[in-house]
Amino acid sequence: MTRIAHTKNALGKRQGLEEHLHHVAENARQYGAPFGGGAFTYYAGLLHDIGKYDPDFQRYLLVAENLNATQRVKGPDHKGAGTLLGEAFESKGSLAFTIFGHHGGLPSAAKLQTHIRELQRKKTVQDAITVAKQQVPALQVPPGKVLPPYIRTALDLEFFIRMAFSALVDADFLDTEQHFHGGKRTERGGYWSIAALLQTFEKEHMRKFGNVDPTPLNAIRAEVYQKCIDASHNTPRFFRLTVPTGGGKTLASLAFALHHAKENGMARVIYAIPYTSIIDQTAQVFRGLFGDDRAFLEHHSDVGTLDPDQPSPSEIRRRLVAENWDAALIVTTTVQLFESLLGQSTSRCRKLHHIANSVIILDEAQMLPVYFLTPLLDVLRQLVAHYGVTVVICTATQPDFEARQGFDGLEAIDDIIPSPERYFAQLKRVVYQLPVAGETWTWEQIADRVRSERQILVIVNTRRDAVDILDLLTIEDPLEHEYDPTLFHLSTRLCSAHRKAVLAEVRRLLDLKEPCRLIATQVVEAGVDVDFPLVMRAVGPLDSIVQAAGRANREGKMPSLGQVIVFAPEHGHTPQGAYRVGTDVAARLLKESAADLHDPALYQRYFREYYGYPYRDHYGIQALRKSFNYPEVAQKFRMIGDESTPVIVRYKPEREAIEHLLNRLRTARYPRRSDLRALQPYTVNLLTHELKKAQQQGLAVEVIPGVWEWRGNYESGIDGKHGQGIVLDSAFSADLHIW
Repeated sequence: MTRIAHTKNALGKRQGLEEHLHHVAENARQYGAPFGGGAFTYYAGLLHDIGKYDPDFQRYLLVAENLNATQRVKGPDHKGAGTLLGEAFESKGSLAFTIFGHHGGLPSAAKLQTHIRELQRKKTVQDAITVAKQQVPALQVPPGKVLPPYIRTALDLEFFIRMAFSALVDADFLDTEQHFHGGKRTERGGYWSIAALLQTFEKEHMRKFGNVDPTPLNAIRAEVYQKCIDASHNTPRFFRLTVPTGGGKTLASLAFALHHAKENGMARVIYAIPYTSIIDQTAQVFRGLFGDDRAFLEHHSDVGTLDPDQPSPSEIRRRLVAENWDAALIVTTTVQLFESLLGQSTSRCRKLHHIANSVIILDEAQMLPVYFLTPLLDVLRQLVAHYGVTVVICTATQPDFEARQGFDGLEAIDDIIPSPERYFAQLKRVVYQLPVAGETWTWEQIADRVRSERQILVIVNTRRDAVDILDLLTIEDPLEHEYDPTLFHLSTRLCSAHRKAVLAEVRRLLDLKEPCRLIATQVVEAGVDVDFPLVMRAVGPLDSIVQAAGRANREGKMPSLGQVIVFAPEHGHTPQGAYRVGTDVAARLLKESAADLHDPALYQRYFREYYGYPYRDHYGIQALRKSFNYPEVAQKFRMIGDESTPVIVRYKPEREAIEHLLNRLRTARYPRRSDLRALQPYTVNLLTHELKKAQQQGLAVEVIPGVWEWRGNYESGIDGKHGQGIVLDSAFSADLHIW
């Protein structure tokens, strides 16, 4: 009797079980080969669905063919037989992990062992194994050693299982997809190769920058670019690229990555960035270079769909490729990257095998959350040591990740730019005014200074502080309810679509030399492309202060140096935890008479002290990894944190579209992922206690399970471009920590 793996497709054809097992095994072997896991993933592919040899499962498939999607029910377990035989094949139980998890996600070791004991008592499982050995001869004899030789520690094995799991999951999904929707293979294709990217990049870079004026700035950018090309000929390893703002870091780092990938036969470049605001700018630069939406994949939560009902071909292609990162150039967030590398679910982990044999550029690397620094560095170490990966730590404020006594860091990091301090002196764009000992500023003094300036940016540590300043500055006509059109606010209380609109108006006014005053939290710092002549920054972590300075005289075209005033607020607030530690360390360093924020050596001192605090594995991730508790690792490793929940706001300019999507969510039998994705730009995160209080007051209501809408006040401003966003009752408003 012919056993089947999948029911009839649109052509009326079923897929045979042996065909599916061998297809998955061969593809999984290819995916595992770059990290020495080819034999392991091959057997995982052969084993993963042998539970379908159970006659009950075959009867379930035949019945399911005659039912529509709403009538179908879950079939008998088909993971057990492969899990049990995998346990027998490989003494460490690694194969069993991947097979048991290939639909529901990687289990904990405790759950797996409990399940195996139950399977050993089931005759149907033993019978399925017997039939599988008859039909698939390769399963009649244990395969011998399938783990690569570099697996020496529990952490080595824990990470390898996750990577091998990725290879199995992707191979299984793609073969199933090919059976039911063969056309998707065409939709997935068409992304550029490394060679094509490099060829176009060099051509366009030469066209745009080959004949620029030989100014000192352009000379420095050309020198930085050439040093990146020179360093690209090295073998895969850790690199450090330290370039001050204005030094052409984005293009130079991409040049290094593309040349390095071609030189070493690497498959892709992954550009990981902490904030979507920086991603927007980076993606815009890349689009300007390549001019084709198939050149690179942009994968982050703010990538929306113009029409969820009728996605364009490029949107369909992007969605498919985002599932497994099968593109040569990927622009994503550090959250997406690391929560996948330490993930547990099939959707998170599916892409992981494509990270092997890649170049990872960690832009603004100093923003990696210190609470997770130990597991983050360990995962990067694994990738470089065993998976053919090059990691470029890229920033102007270089963190000190070097291993040393009391700090389990990275053993060797090569500098792409030796002695970069001279570039900081040459590219000096601002002058700092540091706090005088004992001097503090009241909010009234800050407000007076803001009123006296045509263009000024003030950055404070919490939204509460920003609102205090805004309250002093805002002059509202009780009849007209109009706000000062030159005064703006930015914080995480504004949804991302709102923040983009505010920034667009701010940039317009700055370009026109019109009055423009922006009061913001640190959300404006990292990579936000604004150019003020004066920035005032409350004392905070040192890297945040330097990032804030990057918003002053950003282009270096002002007639005089930009001014950055670092001040100590008299009544300011500071977020708890690592942010407060960084603020305290920075405050001590700034008290020194010789403190020079243009000297990279100061950053090294700062980070050495900052990383010296004992919270680098605050949630015990490494211990959980050593015990192979994959669900708990994924649950605890949340870079943004579990303490907040997104709520959908009615941002005034898009209110009609938002209402339409919300109504469709309420009435749909099953929510569309495209609708949820389309609503993402209109969400604001509330802390757990804020959401609870808002729910009690009827300000936050659950649309469908897990999806919340905000029914309280959302200030968009009269013109829809500025305002305070979500306005909370002062009784339960709280400071937000922004990683």
